[in-house]
Amino acid sequence: MMTLLILAVLVLGLMVVFRLSRVADLTNELRGSRQEHITERTNWLQGRLMWLFGAVYLILFVWLPYAYSDVFLPTAASEQGVWIDNMYTYNWWLLGIVFFLTNIALFYFAGRYYHRDGKRAFWYPHNNKLEMVWTVVPTVVLVATIIYGIIVWNRITAAPAPGTMQVEVYSKQFDWTFRYAGKDGKLGATDYRLINAENPLGIVTRKALAARLAGLKEEAAKATADRDAQAHVLPEDLLKEKDKDVAHLNRMVERLLGLQALMEQDIKDNGDNSTYLHGADDKVTKEFHLPVDTDVELLFRSQDVIHSAYLPHLRAQMNTVPGMTTRINIKPTITTDSMRVITNNSEFDYILMCNKVCGISHYNMQSPLTVETSGAFKVWNIVLPVFEKPGAATAQVAEPAAGTKEESAAQTEPGTNK
Repeated sequence: MMTLLILAVLVLGLMVVFRLSRVADLTNELRGSRQEHITERTNWLQGRLMWLFGAVYLILFVWLPYAYSDVFLPTAASEQGVWIDNMYTYNWWLLGIVFFLTNIALFYFAGRYYHRDGKRAFWYPHNNKLEMVWTVVPTVVLVATIIYGIIVWNRITAAPAPGTMQVEVYSKQFDWTFRYAGKDGKLGATDYRLINAENPLGIVTRKALAARLAGLKEEAAKATADRDAQAHVLPEDLLKEKDKDVAHLNRMVERLLGLQALMEQDIKDNGDNSTYLHGADDKVTKEFHLPVDTDVELLFRSQDVIHSAYLPHLRAQMNTVPGMTTRINIKPTITTDSMRVITNNSEFDYILMCNKVCGISHYNMQSPLTVETSGAFKVWNIVLPVFEKPGAATAQVAEPAAGTKEESAAQTEPGTNK
């Protein structure tokens, strides 16, 4: 009922304004005034109203950030976040100075030089010195701003010091998975062709590769037997589809045999330094934890589409792109418990979210982050299960198929991610 009353009042108000404007038009007609003729007094009044509007506008611009400061992000919770905040502060000061100077000039000139009867504007078409100033000064300021941004970006993405802790953040519609190194402190190699229910990140180990090969060979054998059993009853188009399925499975087997040959050669050449020997003790989890005051390199991968890993309280964001690994350095400086005290919110949690519209459930692609002391992190990390238990039997490694080593080498290279 109240909504209807408000709507009725608004409609009546518009009708009154319309009728008053019509009365003003009729009054001008009776006086013999033309509608397009604006008196000098009216121009003077409009000029003073522009000053009033400009003053209120600028006052509100300053007041709003203070009035709504409680909904802003709290202090940056990472070392890199402080750099980002400083860069934002620099940009806001720069924009604020330009904004106030241009708007003050705009409203001042609008009110000062209103139209007066019998006066004409001064014609001032060109000034080389003035054009040089407003070309050179913005150029210098913008170049300095770009250089500042590049310096900060390079510090955030620079190669970390040897031994820096690595954490992989793996995205897919619509969740996050995390991988931590085991006792060796190194993340193992990955390959998307090994991804399945038991190996969601495609970690490459001898056992995982042999198991995937065995499964594919079994699928290929069953598909071939099914095709042969129905060859005399199926129409030709369906037989072609089954032939394509069998051929696809056989190609997958050949490529994995090539990856197997590449893995064995890399192990032979690099020994214990081969990334293929570091995946067995990796730890895969759905929980995201980081130790405070510790340098961490975050590695990002995506299984399907481009996502964007966004940690607003740490002022960190990086796109996760299928087929490549992106990375940033981060050093958390405030634990979750300390931030709860700072924000006076006992339920506060850091959050990792997707900042790229990636599908129908994009809004729900979130994961809490716990920043804790080094001791608490070690306790949490110790109880995480490893990808392959120590001492587990390794499946028999099949002999690589001839001609596949070169094919695989063209498709993948040893490393943390393929």
